[in-house]
Amino acid sequence: MASGTKKDKSKGQGEMSFLEHLEELRWHIIRSILAIVIMFVVAFFLKSFIFDNIIFAPRSPNFFTNRIMCQLGDFLNGYFNSQKFSGMCINSHPFNLINIQMSGQLNTHFAMAITAGLIMAFPYIIYEFWKFFRPALKENEKKNIRGAVLITSLLFFTGVVFGYYMIFPFSLQFLSTYEISAEVVNQINVRSYIGTLTSLVLASGLIFELPVIAYFLTKIGIITPKFLKEYRRYAIVIIFIIAAIITPPDVFSQTLVAIPLLGLYEVSIWVSKVVMRGKKKAHDDFMNDNEPQTENATL
Repeated sequence: MASGTKKDKSKGQGEMSFLEHLEELRWHIIRSILAIVIMFVVAFFLKSFIFDNIIFAPRSPNFFTNRIMCQLGDFLNGYFNSQKFSGMCINSHPFNLINIQMSGQLNTHFAMAITAGLIMAFPYIIYEFWKFFRPALKENEKKNIRGAVLITSLLFFTGVVFGYYMIFPFSLQFLSTYEISAEVVNQINVRSYIGTLTSLVLASGLIFELPVIAYFLTKIGIITPKFLKEYRRYAIVIIFIIAAIITPPDVFSQTLVAIPLLGLYEVSIWVSKVVMRGKKKAHDDFMNDNEPQTENATL
């Protein structure tokens, strides 16, 4: 069982029972939920800042990504003396958001606070689950994954930032301007807007955990570096399909999103190699330590 395989021997306590494991896990979960609730309250009272400066900011032409893309398009138009790069200027015409339910804005406020609370409490949640699983690891395993909470949190927040500044602005431009007919006018519901933002940002944060997932899957023997290399070409196709779905239909935007994802896949292969080398070394050390005993027993 994971946490507390053995209690503190200095206190004369034996192994934990199944119910004791469940009780300990319950308290880890309770503390994680409490952290989310605290962050929820903080986010709830920061309503104006979060909505005006974070959630609704990508709609503005002055948003960092929108401004950079427009400047890049202008530069390329001037360099090539052409106007074919004007389409790179995204979200240049802000649109209004509407609410169609009596309690829609209140519900949106609560949903935003819960999502923000979950994101802000993520490092502490990882820390709690790390504390639960840590006692079941061997000493060399504890050393190998030292800093796991920090690395996991940094990858998650990097993914969130990437999703917010890279994926969402392009998706917003494409989805808000796409039309099936000139007879249909886009009037975007605020719940739909925020739902798209949070789903893309959270999905991006989880995708950036790919190296961590590769570490644990290699550790338990589900994947190997050879497996990841053999299926690399399929992974590349899938990554570009994902990039094509979440970005406007132009090669530049798709490539801009796909490159970091491809880099993550290559990092995952490297992580898998490191784990396999560690497993091989541990196996060789075990065999070397037991070889003299086998010879003595034969004699």
